[in-house]
Parts: sequence; structure tokens; C-alpha cells
Amino acid sequence: MTLDNMSKGESATITAINCGKELKSRLNSFGLVRGQTVEVEKRSLAKNTLEIIINNMHLAIRSTEAEKIEVSI
Repeated sequence: MTLDNMSKGESATITAINCGKELKSRLNSFGLVRGQTVEVEKRSLAKNTLEIIINNMHLAIRSTEAEKIEVSI
């Protein structure tokens, strides 16, 4: 399952990030790393961004980025 398939209020553990080195480095700098727990707080009306909570920090990411993050519930 990928992060973009999660529902509002759902929590999961990141199992993999499948993208290029540059994007992976940027996501890692936000704390999006394998083994970390992430919760989907809300989605934009157009469903092109997600607001997530990771390490008590609110973060907005694009759906195209979220689809590259594999999670396990």
C-alpha cells in the first residue's frame, strides 16, 4: 500500500521510498524515512496534496510524492 491510498486519520509505518535520489533526500530531510510512523490528517479538495503528521510535525506533500512512499498498516 502507498501513502496516497491511506484514508484520513489512518496511521502506518513507512516501509520503503521508491523514487530518485534527489526526491528521496528531500523526503528524508522531512523525517520521511523507513520505519517512521505517519498519519494522514487531511487531503486537499482536489486530492492533489495530503497533510500528514510525522514526528509531531504537520507536513503537506503532493499526491505524486505520496504514491512513491510504501507503508504498512
